[in-house]
Amino acid sequence: MISFEDLLRRHSGLDRRELVTWVENRWVLPEPRGKTWIFHDVDVARVELILEIRKEFAVEDDALSLVLGLLDQVYDLRRQLGRLCDALAAQPPEIRAAVKHALPRSPEASGD
Repeated sequence: MISFEDLLRRHSGLDRRELVTWVENRWVLPEPRGKTWIFHDVDVARVELILEIRKEFAVEDDALSLVLGLLDQVYDLRRQLGRLCDALAAQPPEIRAAVKHALPRSPEASGD
């Protein structure tokens, strides 16, 4: 965990007002602690992602909401797919084989 002030010190390109805006926009969800916020590792990673997107891709704030929303959907789909794979792996071999048979073959697998 890291405090609001420590997070600002860690990232010299991060402005106090913009970080407050990101929290208000709910792009980052720190834990309120007294009159400040505490940022967990996931929040720090999110701040770093936002900084990287803005720097590397020159994405403005109005488009950033869309980009973050789409990334959140991708991450959620990956988590769901992981849980589905875990559930499938726990099934008997005949169930796994039936599911594998029912899946369409990818072009990469066929060598086409």
